[in-house]
Amino acid sequence: MPNRLAQATSPYLLQHAENPVDWWPWEPEAFEEARRRDVPVLLSVGYSACHWCHVMAHESFEDAELAEYLNAHFVPVKVDREERPDVDAVYMEAVQAATGQGGWPMTVFLTADAEPFYFGTYFPPESRHGLPSFRQVLEGVTAAWTDRRDEVGEVAARIVHDLSERTLDHGGEGLPGEAELAQALLGLTREYDEKHGGFGGAPKFPPSMAVEFLLRHHARTGADGALQMAADTCEAMARGGIYDQLGGGFARYAVDREWVVPHFEKMLYDNALLCRVYAHLWRSTGSESARRIALETADFMVRELRTAEGGFASALDADSEDADGKHVEGAYYVWTPAQLREVLGEEDAVFAAELFGVTEEGTFEEGSSVLQLPHRDATDEVRAADVRARLLAARELRARPGRDDKVVAAWNGLAIAALAETGAYFDRPDLIERATEAADLLVRLHMGPVARLVRTSKDGRAGTHAGVLEDYGDVAEGFLALAAVTGEGTWLEFAGFLTDIVLQHFAGEGGQLYDTADDAEQLIRRPQDPTDSATPAGWTAAAGALLSYAAYTGSEPHRSAAEGALGVVKALGPRAPRFTGWGLAVAEALLDGPREVAVAGPVGGALHRTALLGQAPGAVVAAGETAGSEFPLLAERPMLGGAPTAYVCRHFVCDAPTTDPEVLAQALRGAGG
Repeated sequence: MPNRLAQATSPYLLQHAENPVDWWPWEPEAFEEARRRDVPVLLSVGYSACHWCHVMAHESFEDAELAEYLNAHFVPVKVDREERPDVDAVYMEAVQAATGQGGWPMTVFLTADAEPFYFGTYFPPESRHGLPSFRQVLEGVTAAWTDRRDEVGEVAARIVHDLSERTLDHGGEGLPGEAELAQALLGLTREYDEKHGGFGGAPKFPPSMAVEFLLRHHARTGADGALQMAADTCEAMARGGIYDQLGGGFARYAVDREWVVPHFEKMLYDNALLCRVYAHLWRSTGSESARRIALETADFMVRELRTAEGGFASALDADSEDADGKHVEGAYYVWTPAQLREVLGEEDAVFAAELFGVTEEGTFEEGSSVLQLPHRDATDEVRAADVRARLLAARELRARPGRDDKVVAAWNGLAIAALAETGAYFDRPDLIERATEAADLLVRLHMGPVARLVRTSKDGRAGTHAGVLEDYGDVAEGFLALAAVTGEGTWLEFAGFLTDIVLQHFAGEGGQLYDTADDAEQLIRRPQDPTDSATPAGWTAAAGALLSYAAYTGSEPHRSAAEGALGVVKALGPRAPRFTGWGLAVAEALLDGPREVAVAGPVGGALHRTALLGQAPGAVVAAGETAGSEFPLLAERPMLGGAPTAYVCRHFVCDAPTTDPEVLAQALRGAGG
């Protein structure tokens, strides 16, 4: 019999709807039930593309005997971290403070007041590798709850007190300047992997936000080292197994420092961020490889993640069925030499094995290999394309990985920005249309009459959870990119609604921003994190949107809020540049102006295209006929002599208007141009 998750909009929760565990969603009634029964709450947090979440579910939550014990002694609550990032953030902070590490699945035991007192991540069905079995953990917690209740209460109170005492060094007064950005660049240089690209060791994650900072820093200052790190990292990822060499798109991360073996799930946010990064790399260098990866990644998102309603689904699973019907990680993507021969024949299989680095011993498990492009030297491109197409067609016949169909507002905002810009750069109006359709869905389904965002939707049905700061920042960013590309001022207006909500409901003292609104559900702590994770921090995403909106409109409150929020980058950027990448990128825009470009003339014309291809960090672009325009930047800026005319302003100073695309390009090149 289905449990209470059967009505959820989250695919992750729906995966647990048939469990014998009597799951509750995160709701006040669950904690009332725990109080009524005088039992603790078991909070289990994960997400649908999480491999070890599936493993623990299969081993433990599908076990009828264990479920019977769990139901008798706990109120079990299941949370999709992608749907409730606020709940996840608060308890992950507690887990990391208590154990020094975190991850998913996250397992936390709470009192009926939602105060945590015991933590863990994955627990196996039998004790191994120093980990107790899940049953042992449940019995131990039950014994403590029954026999040592005072102690449990003291632990919970102390944890909540310690969390509430944590203060954030948000930088206070002052803006990040030349010194802080130079220091951040030096910090990245120290952590840079010169041999394999990227930063740090294994596991290695795509450093999208840091690369965006490096590209902007090069554009503003001409620092060649910054561009080299960005280009070499992108090249290494594109040649590695982390990139799907047949179908396009990036996996979540590589388990090794060489980018060879990925953790195979593909997330919308990674692909949106990386699509945009490669498009910007092409804009900086003209690299044909960067152009190819940007377009293939955009096409992957549209082909594999687009939903019937026009939004973009969250993720594809790492696991899928192999030829024997077993759920195996990476089964959809890996190849053996024998499988190559079966599809291609002997001669082409040898060519493909050499091209993609497929060996008899394999680079993954059980003799299989992840496809890479290990050789930089030229190969027979026509033959390579033919082999790739035949392998892709054969792969289409394999059992596909599952898809998490929920539409997350923030990640769709990132996808809108990426698709709009990629479409504009490479003359792909279809990609701009897909971006516009996703933006329409967000306005229609996720934004209420008072412009408050809902975090998720699924199958055209809005979820019940309020948007968090990253939703407002990333969706506004997407709308602003769409406004620049399409010349439709309505997207600027919608971005204004969202940034106004940030000012009204997410801002704190001294420029601080909070991850949840002041009228959101009260948790044991109001979450607040200025560092990037897999996506830009909500704090700095909002700062970027506020800065761009101010540049478009001249709004002083938005500019002041952006500057106040960037105080945290002054504090954190030099110390932790790998985790402040987006904030550093926004700081580059602030230092550059950002420049305001008004193109009086046709959308999509030569001047408009030149403006969009300008490398000046964070430059805003408004294009269209001056009369009746919805862009304040275009007001009283006529076409000279009836010809399309560009106006470039910065720090309250304007260049002479020009009708010449080359003059405009020169004005937007920056020192690195």
